[in-house]
Amino acid sequence: MKVTYYLEVTSSWCFWAEPAWAELKRRYADRVAFDWRIARMQPGDWPVSRAQCEWFYRRSGTIMRSPFMLNAAGYEPPGAGEYPAASYVAEAARDFGFTGDEIRLALAHAIERDGRPVGRMEVAVEVAVAAGGGRLDAVSLRAGAESAAVAARLEAGTSAFLAHQVTQRPAFVLESPIGDKAVFSGITKIEPLAATLDAMLADSAAYASYRAHFGEPPAS
Repeated sequence: MKVTYYLEVTSSWCFWAEPAWAELKRRYADRVAFDWRIARMQPGDWPVSRAQCEWFYRRSGTIMRSPFMLNAAGYEPPGAGEYPAASYVAEAARDFGFTGDEIRLALAHAIERDGRPVGRMEVAVEVAVAAGGGRLDAVSLRAGAESAAVAARLEAGTSAFLAHQVTQRPAFVLESPIGDKAVFSGITKIEPLAATLDAMLADSAAYASYRAHFGEPPAS
């Protein structure tokens, strides 16, 4: 089984989905392969001002029954042709051994809770280096984040996300070894994800059991 999580590092809805993602990884650690990919937001997806961003934060926070409010102080609307640096930095950190969630979570916390403008490259790199525990070099990380290779990976992740014909992040794509696939877009709660994973794992186990008893299908 494989689960791919499509996200934007600074998205508030992705921030709210992180507990579900962490719990999925805990529950199914020995049975499911987990990975995340950046799915770049389109220019029209971003709040047009800090005040509008705060309104969206209030809406998502109350929907999620959060005991705290997200901090919009670090939000800066991307300019034409620009994209917030945080996602590039999180992706670049993979090349330095940070293939898990720690760097992108540090970047998300920096903007959503601390109000730091991680859309700026220098701030995003600073946050990532601090989260790296001495294993990240600022100059190398920035060079990676600004490289064509990382930009291409973000573009590929975005194309893969759009190929599922969904528009909302977070998105989760569940794929089984028997060819089944389930796609969730905009879901932040674990219950539907876990229920679907359980069903897909059960079906995969049933196929494995049948194969053990009867082998592969006849060639003719």
